[in-house]
Amino acid sequence: MIKGFQLENYGPLQCISCEALGKINLIIGKNGSGKTFLLQSLYSGIRTIEEFKRGDDKRSLSDILIEKLYWTYQVDKIGDIVSKGTDSPLTFEIGEEHGSFEYQFSKGTTRKFNMIHNDIPPRASNSIFLPSKEVLSIHHIILKSREQDHTFGFDDTYYDLARAVRLLPLKGHTFKEFTEAKSKLEALIDGKVEFNESTQRWVFTRGNHKFPIGITAEGIKKIAILDRLLGNSFLDDNSVIFIDEPESNLHPEAISKLLDIIVILAKCGIQFFLASHSYFVIKKLFLLAIEHNINIPLMLEQNVDDIQKWTEYDLRDGMPDNPIIDESIQLYEQEVELAIHG
Repeated sequence: MIKGFQLENYGPLQCISCEALGKINLIIGKNGSGKTFLLQSLYSGIRTIEEFKRGDDKRSLSDILIEKLYWTYQVDKIGDIVSKGTDSPLTFEIGEEHGSFEYQFSKGTTRKFNMIHNDIPPRASNSIFLPSKEVLSIHHIILKSREQDHTFGFDDTYYDLARAVRLLPLKGHTFKEFTEAKSKLEALIDGKVEFNESTQRWVFTRGNHKFPIGITAEGIKKIAILDRLLGNSFLDDNSVIFIDEPESNLHPEAISKLLDIIVILAKCGIQFFLASHSYFVIKKLFLLAIEHNINIPLMLEQNVDDIQKWTEYDLRDGMPDNPIIDESIQLYEQEVELAIHG
């Protein structure tokens, strides 16, 4: 699992670090604060390590990383990822139990890093990024744009996910937590999503009825993706899952049940990074931290004198003051006042 990270001059993230990560980690911030950028940076790093020296792949660590950054951020040159208005280089480092992976490059960088170092052993596990938008209804479009047209439009998080869900489900032994999670996921959407090989299209199956994926609810498709990845063995108990806005297209009850499932998978070994600005997500994770007596680190973005600052908390220690909670409380108090005074 990723134990800690440190980034400097990484797009909108001028300086952010955390040295006490857990199995479930939450990033909270307003729109444009860099939450998605942070998830993408960590995902690009861990996937680079996972692809390095896998099978017969002879690409160098540098070549894999260059390609990952280029297709994730879709820039003319990777030097464009460096924060605007600074002459200092971009620096990135993640650490895990057996070592660290770090790199550095400047604004003018095209293919050569100032520094790149890795002593993390090769990983057999796969990590995945679940974006806020579902991919099943545009699955074939994503694959065509990248595999045939080789054009920008869908970044590597979408492309990697589209390839991962394409793998066929496997039968046989799996982790008992995966079986439990899959059962709960399918109960949550009252069915499951399957790929029709003859039509090359996704369908949602509920009982004896099949529905085209295009008329299936966004929330169902989002949950079905996780169910698929647990069923086709793309994920294992050492995977890292990054979820951007887990609350997207889900009502509060579904959010609550999805986070219950995430706790089950975290206990199995999977590490999660969630980026959100939902009160329901914060509150539910706080309650889960207390109920299960687990650490849930929280990275909270705050502005101090117009300077972005990220502060570390642990939800097991309580709910920190933040604008999302404050606004939710304000709306509740306003509702109570209207109810009292009619």
